Amino acid sequence: MPDPRNPHLLDAPSLPSGDPAPPTRRRRWPRVLLIAVVVLSLAGFVGYRLLLGSPWGAFLTLFADDHRAENFRTMDTIFPAVDLPSGDDPWELADDQRPLPASYRFEGEQRNLEELLTETQTTGLVVLHDGTITHERYRLGNDETSPATSWSMAKSVVSALVGIAIAEGHLEGVDDEVVDYVPELAGSGYDGTTLEDLLTMSSGVDFDEGYDSWLADVNMIFVRSMGFDEPMLDYYAGLERIREPGTFNAYASSDTGVLAAVLTAATGEPLAGYASSRLWEPAGMEADAFWSTDRSGAEIGFCCLNARLRDYARFGQLYLDDGVRDGHRILPEGWVAASTTPSAPRLQPGDNPDSDWSFGYGYQWWIPEDPRPGEFTAIGVWGQYVYVDTTHRVVIARTATDPGFDERDHEMIAAFRAIVDELAAG
Repeated sequence: MPDPRNPHLLDAPSLPSGDPAPPTRRRRWPRVLLIAVVVLSLAGFVGYRLLLGSPWGAFLTLFADDHRAENFRTMDTIFPAVDLPSGDDPWELADDQRPLPASYRFEGEQRNLEELLTETQTTGLVVLHDGTITHERYRLGNDETSPATSWSMAKSVVSALVGIAIAEGHLEGVDDEVVDYVPELAGSGYDGTTLEDLLTMSSGVDFDEGYDSWLADVNMIFVRSMGFDEPMLDYYAGLERIREPGTFNAYASSDTGVLAAVLTAATGEPLAGYASSRLWEPAGMEADAFWSTDRSGAEIGFCCLNARLRDYARFGQLYLDDGVRDGHRILPEGWVAASTTPSAPRLQPGDNPDSDWSFGYGYQWWIPEDPRPGEFTAIGVWGQYVYVDTTHRVVIARTATDPGFDERDHEMIAAFRAIVDELAAG
């Protein structure tokens, strides 16, 4: 008879004795979960592909192991960029290639130089001795035509442009205050800072340079600029001061970014255009370069110049020759010395209570620990260097995608010194 709780029970077909019972809800759960996982995976994949094509896409693969070398030579496909034209009178470099030394000494032991170059994912190496190429090689897909990104080596280029702008009268001197040229920074942490404070990374502004945290300023400035179209100058205007300017050497990329904004305001020219006419052309760079910009079109002054490795070497040679090329002065007299000589106790190399790093600092140039006379270097993250030894007239330009770059500066200097010593020995 019908079950009063289910009047349709009578209509249900009867099961032969011994047949299994119908599947229960509990036994259907694995199937439901499998379908949900598939749907979510497909949605995640589609979302990931959409992100790759969005302004956020660059952040997903920019530093990935399988993409880093290619990305670092094709930055114009990742970020907006403006050209930096070269001239028609290239600085000719003689060629006299020879092998590198087999080893270098570091931390009390001899180490293999070739193994170091491989381990640190070197993409290019050019060595000049007295203006002659004595060694040149490329790896990981780079060649002599690759526009390798500079990262923070661009800071040293901005420093050169500041010196030129002072010589031309666009800036009165390093004691000029920032807000006199960029009033948008009034009331910010940069109000009251001088150009020298910025040149020596001593602004006192709170800027987190921690590359391993997405929330650090050095990463968030890219997120907000590239993902939300916020001009980087607006980001600088939001920074606060945590110590008095000129009292502590704390590396802050924003200091160079503000210097670039000062240059643009003072000269009335975009940074790349000024760099092209005052530096790139007269110094005889062999190829056009390009400078990455934020989405407002302003060059990212603290990084992201992109040029051939030989032209980075030519830039080092210009500093080795005191700012003169073929008898023509490009950098003002005395600027190279001022830029590469620590001018205050906080800027001295070694164990320094008023600095956050053991290398010394000049005007956007580093001075290694236990420095040799006339030795200084530009450094960019992931292993970029323009190293100069004026005493032995050696320039070493090197690009890389080294994941251990943050712990490698001392060892790379030791390797560069070994190259210098062998060339000096003849």
